[in-house]
Amino acid sequence: MTDSHDTPAAPIVFIGGGNMARSLIGGLVARGGDAASVRVVDPNADSRDALARDFGVRTFADAAQAVDGAATWVLATKPQVLRGVCESLADVAQATQPLVLSIAAGITATQLDRWLGGGVPVVRTMPNTPALLGAGVTGLFANARVDDAGRARAQALLESAGETVWIDDEARMDAVTAVSGSGPAYIFLLAEAMEDAAIAQGLPAKDARTLVLQTVLGAARMLVESDEAPAELRRRVTSPGGTTQAAIETFEAGGLRALVADAIANAARRGGELSAAND
Repeated sequence: MTDSHDTPAAPIVFIGGGNMARSLIGGLVARGGDAASVRVVDPNADSRDALARDFGVRTFADAAQAVDGAATWVLATKPQVLRGVCESLADVAQATQPLVLSIAAGITATQLDRWLGGGVPVVRTMPNTPALLGAGVTGLFANARVDDAGRARAQALLESAGETVWIDDEARMDAVTAVSGSGPAYIFLLAEAMEDAAIAQGLPAKDARTLVLQTVLGAARMLVESDEAPAELRRRVTSPGGTTQAAIETFEAGGLRALVADAIANAARRGGELSAAND
């Protein structure tokens, strides 16, 4: 693994080996990264065995041993245990000054830096679950200690799971969490509701599922592959006086836009509360 825009600097250690870490590790290895230079810390022996078997990475039960000589740390534990993890590694972080990335929701770069002893280059990130398919999107915020090379290393890592967006104001990271971090669940909820409605209209459950899933997939591809705004694509599908217009008018009359705005605002607010609760 080399320090370039294609792969982050080696060695790289993942502290936590859950689904998001697995997706990033899989992306790195698929892009030609040296699996032997990737280390993963996980307390569960079965998880360690699976990571070693699936990706050829080195696994550890102890974080202090794993971070020895590592240029990049990826904090991928549950938010509620992250403070303890950071504080236990603060002396090493102060001595070696690694680039530290976090994928924990609701934990600020300032908190991470303080828990690690201060003066550490930290990139706070918010990936989402489609990263498991290489189709995710990640918002990133870098503290003042992160230089251009550090930004490139962080971007190279997160691009293994999909697109990336840099955020200049960390206060906006809660909005990133609310829009894209939680966003897949909103789409899943819509698909769930559409399936239920299709079945209520008399369609067999299997057919309803196929129709809904392919509709969501096709619409998403049109949004991604077209240069047109969502409003324009919607307008093209909505013939005056037709079936689509009848449905859209029902959504609008029911306050869909306001409901979505409220939902995202509440998710962003909750992100701030999680940060305060873990301080």
